[in-house]
Amino acid sequence: MDTVIFGRTGLEVSAAGLGCGGHSRLGQSYGESTDASVRVVQRAVDLGITYIDTAQAYGTEEIVGKAVAHRRDDVVISTKASPQLLSDNGVVDGDVLRRAVHESLRKLDTDWIDVYHLHGVVDDDYATCVAELVPQLEALRAEGLIRYLAISERFAADPGHVMLQRAVGDDCWDVMMVGFNLLNPSARERVLAVTRDKDIAIEVMFAVRRVLSRPDEVRRVAQELVDAGHLDVGALDPDGPLDFLVEHGAKSVVEASYRFARHEPGCHVVLTGTGNADHLEENVRSICAPPLPSADLEQLRTLFGHLDHLSGN
Repeated sequence: MDTVIFGRTGLEVSAAGLGCGGHSRLGQSYGESTDASVRVVQRAVDLGITYIDTAQAYGTEEIVGKAVAHRRDDVVISTKASPQLLSDNGVVDGDVLRRAVHESLRKLDTDWIDVYHLHGVVDDDYATCVAELVPQLEALRAEGLIRYLAISERFAADPGHVMLQRAVGDDCWDVMMVGFNLLNPSARERVLAVTRDKDIAIEVMFAVRRVLSRPDEVRRVAQELVDAGHLDVGALDPDGPLDFLVEHGAKSVVEASYRFARHEPGCHVVLTGTGNADHLEENVRSICAPPLPSADLEQLRTLFGHLDHLSGN
């Protein structure tokens, strides 16, 4: 397992992180038993994954807690709560946040949370989060209940990173969760250029979602980009728009997508989520594979480097 220093936190963590949300939620979305999901988390730790990302909204905190009950010191746990769930009569409230942290501690069966995110923050809510919730997070950190302050964007609704472009101007965030993939690398200039200078740790989400895992979806999206004038019809093969990645050494478009995110300067942990241990192993191998060839990176930049409206979902 490749490891990295997680920005200014100084933590050494695995480059592959286990995402416990997404479409799968460790298999819970597809009817898997709690025990089966626990085994996926345990397999992740056996593979060398030391970064586990869950959230209040995912419904998987208790699964993570059970899975790492006897290995708590071996992992870094990240969890989150959204501003919409941290309100009292519609008003964002620090006391509600405190109760949410204690509830996550109970479900995770731990005495501390390593990384605590304000989850899926949109631009309209950012100022209120800083004014009302960050002071409570700092108090919780002083009490030893959380270690590092973090924020995640709502990438599907904000693929241009409007909120995070504000957040990088503040010095309170140790960690940020960023949407980044080969169809929308706009975080490169808008977010990562600043977080690299500030040594803010980056969790990458959306490295692979529905579009990049399904050839028919890749073709559909490519055609939509051509029709909208975002791509030159002669710039790609309409039958296999990303086949050049496989022709030059990647085993699949999915593998290439993980490699693209993993080796982007400023990215630290690339999240992968699944309810299947074999699928998990395959994704970990992809994340730990070498960088893509420079010619492929240049072609991706030419094709998609100007795009900021896709999430890949």
